[in-house]
Amino acid sequence: MMNGLEVKNLNVSYGMIHAIHDVSLKVEQGKIVAFIGANGAGKTTILRTISRLKKADSGTIFLNGIDLLQVEAHKIINLGMSHVPEGRQVFATMTVEENLEMGAFPLKDKKLIKDNLKNMYQKFPRLKERRKQLAGTLSGGEQQMLATARALMVNPKIILMDEPSMGLSPILVNEIFSIIKEIKNSGTTVLLVEQNAKMALSIADYGYVIETGHIVLEGKAKELLENDAIKKAYLGG
Repeated sequence: MMNGLEVKNLNVSYGMIHAIHDVSLKVEQGKIVAFIGANGAGKTTILRTISRLKKADSGTIFLNGIDLLQVEAHKIINLGMSHVPEGRQVFATMTVEENLEMGAFPLKDKKLIKDNLKNMYQKFPRLKERRKQLAGTLSGGEQQMLATARALMVNPKIILMDEPSMGLSPILVNEIFSIIKEIKNSGTTVLLVEQNAKMALSIADYGYVIETGHIVLEGKAKELLENDAIKKAYLGG
């Protein structure tokens, strides 16, 4: 059993629709792995199934040797997995600081929470400036930073990120991707679902191409960036 995340023969349905077909993948500890593919290919469904927000029909999901399908969804975070959902989903009527404190809810050590808060404000200076501001009044980019920082408050071993660049200006996209690289450099594994295939593969170690619920191609991110079929389909070239 490898350290990190291992998914084998995963099948997921929505009613009569078989959305994910026998998907198997590995995410090594300390790496960035990217899922690329068209809208509706099943990328988000795979993420949601891994973090137990969606029920699997069959297959196995192991995190550091622990079978996640045997763990209740709300306890997943205690195993070191955080999820930054698509569309950010911050608590709009709470302040930035309250959102971050919500992210730390599984932690009992008050000093650790305080230290983590300080750490997030160092990593995201803009959030520090706006810590008393209601999250709903932040810009899209700031909300993405907040959602990411909130997920990092528990010092996760692995973070799942769903479309972090969606709806952001090019400058902010670069900023978010720099943050993702920093997260990896601090030792956290990143599983990234991203519409911007070029950016995702440029920072990832490994990539999976997903079409209609199947993995159709996988390989080192650098090699996928050079692949003619991928260039044509996803990289606009």
